[in-house]
Amino acid sequence: MGSNSNDKSDSKRVLSIQSHVVSGYVGNKAAVFPLQLLGFDVDFVNSVHFSCHTGYEFFPHGEVMNGEQLRTILKGLELNGLLGTEKHNNNNNNNNTNNDNDDDNDNDNGDADDAIGSILTGYIGSVSFLEAVVEVVGTVRKYNPNARFVCDPVLGDNGRFYVPKELVDVYRNVVIPKADVVTPNQFETEQLTGIRVESIDDARKACEMLHQMGPSVVFITSAILLTEEEEEVVLDNNVKQQQISQSSTTNKDSSTDDADDDSNKKTITIIASKRCSDDDDVDKKQQKTMMWRIDCPLIPGSFTGTGDVTASLLLGHLEHHPNDLPLVMEKVINTMYVLIQRTHESKRNTVRSKELRLIQSKDIIENPPSTFKATRIVLGK
Repeated sequence: MGSNSNDKSDSKRVLSIQSHVVSGYVGNKAAVFPLQLLGFDVDFVNSVHFSCHTGYEFFPHGEVMNGEQLRTILKGLELNGLLGTEKHNNNNNNNNTNNDNDDDNDNDNGDADDAIGSILTGYIGSVSFLEAVVEVVGTVRKYNPNARFVCDPVLGDNGRFYVPKELVDVYRNVVIPKADVVTPNQFETEQLTGIRVESIDDARKACEMLHQMGPSVVFITSAILLTEEEEEVVLDNNVKQQQISQSSTTNKDSSTDDADDDSNKKTITIIASKRCSDDDDVDKKQQKTMMWRIDCPLIPGSFTGTGDVTASLLLGHLEHHPNDLPLVMEKVINTMYVLIQRTHESKRNTVRSKELRLIQSKDIIENPPSTFKATRIVLGK
């Protein structure tokens, strides 16, 4: 189980473990800057160190970190007191002959108030590294049991995997149970839960399944849902489809048609779900989960790194407003909308021109507008 996500950690230190590129804005290059603007000290580990992201013509050159290398880095942080302090720090009190050196050592060691307050994970390309990440979470929580773990389970998007499929089971069974917050997109939500998300009710069922795995907050970062009229058509066609399936076993792959339909949608839906605790303002006899949605226009195009920025903003605003998920949701989505809009307006017919205008959006990250509002989803009907 994760920590109590309603407890706001006093620490403004974040440990971010995800990819890194020399040119462009994905992974840590996309996540660290927003967190720093929001007032956080960010320690970051680069799971890969590539020249650029994989959307370029030639596969990026660089290096991939393995699980043992991550454990080595973790050990160095721990030995130097950079995860927090332990009781053995007072061992030298009886020796007063080297006060200057002792002072230096004390300054180098961390203290209880400076322990890591949050952990953020993003793109991880191997099972061994992902398993090592779980060890990192456990070690960090030895020094700060309330450290919030925000997990972006990067698996893929638009029907395509970015990572080996075996990572799905590792996320589902090992990683997500340790997380306080999970931030899948629509495709990742479907892979983790086995539920095809086409409606709000589908999203509700998927969020509940993710809550049962461990996280108290589920944030579906992007979903293209059917309209009410389209849902009625689907229901009407179900009977016909059942009749067809009895007489035909071919042409079952409808993913291409779905993708074409999705490209014509004009609205994208973001969904936030929170498992209620005793501290939440909700009738205990009513629902155990609260959900909100934001619908905003779909900006055409494909922009790499948006999920990385979204997860970092969510972490940052949750730390500032731990008991106001609708407000957090609004700040995140309004920031992202302007960021993507600025990127879209400045892009040309090159991959490089589609890199996120992150630095140019510093003003919006610090002071997001309030264009889009979160709407409560009424459950139990």
